[in-house]
Amino acid sequence: MGSIKTKRIYKAPEVNDGIRILVDRLWPRGIKKESAAINAWEKGIAPSAELRKWFNHDPEKYPEFRRKYMEELDASEDAERFLGFVNEHFRSTNITLLYAAKDEEHNNALVLRDWLARDKENKYES
Repeated sequence: MGSIKTKRIYKAPEVNDGIRILVDRLWPRGIKKESAAINAWEKGIAPSAELRKWFNHDPEKYPEFRRKYMEELDASEDAERFLGFVNEHFRSTNITLLYAAKDEEHNNALVLRDWLARDKENKYES
């Protein structure tokens, strides 16, 4: 069974990254698509433009951003489809959620990772 990791897209790819998925709505500055080493770009599961602009990478807004983004994920058909994709591949390889934000402690990829983990926990509750 694999693991779900997060990583800045600006860091070099590693063999243990497994499936590399960009989870930002906008393409990261300075990264060429040919050399990005991504397996998929999942724009549809990124925070809405409105939420992203409101958050503006402000750590003080992160708790509210996290709550609102989780709500968006819970209501999203794209997120439900993405969840199926992750569950299908998670059994055999690692999944790395790639993001461009400079802040490695307050970003959408961390919220998405936690949302995916919450789903896994719910599946095993009895």
